[in-house]
Amino acid sequence: MASENDDANDENDENTAVDPKAVDPKVAAAIAAAEAAGPADGANVRIDSWIWAVRLTKTRSLGATACKGGHVRVNGQNVKPSHSVRIGDEVRVRQEGWERVVIVKRLIRKRVGAPVAAQCYVDNSPPPPPREAVAPIAIRDRGTGRPTKRDRRELERLRGLAEGGKPRPSGR
Repeated sequence: MASENDDANDENDENTAVDPKAVDPKVAAAIAAAEAAGPADGANVRIDSWIWAVRLTKTRSLGATACKGGHVRVNGQNVKPSHSVRIGDEVRVRQEGWERVVIVKRLIRKRVGAPVAAQCYVDNSPPPPPREAVAPIAIRDRGTGRPTKRDRRELERLRGLAEGGKPRPSGR
């Protein structure tokens, strides 16, 4: 009887040990290297270093600047670059008109590749805002000279601009 239970437990252990995200051996090796280079138990990781390591900012100094400028929040609080981040913290980074919201899953100090970095956090960010459609630049034939007042007004109407660069009211 004991051997049957042991066999059943072995099968359960094998089923739970397989991680579907880490099937690729290269990614698994990179994760192992990142964890080996990560902090020891109880050690701290600075927030500016962590957001750089998981590729939320391009450089660590940009991460520090974002922290100093109030663009990085941890659990709803503005933080300094030296703030220690822990597993389970919610990190909000404001970038170029939209906000990245991530939850820390793994602490790392060294910058890693994008597939490994994506496994160090859970991304709860809303989708980025759509880019504004820009009207194509009007191209005039060569040698036609300076546009007349009528040509200029037609170009402004096409671009949706009134005098002074303001949008034209739709009632006209």
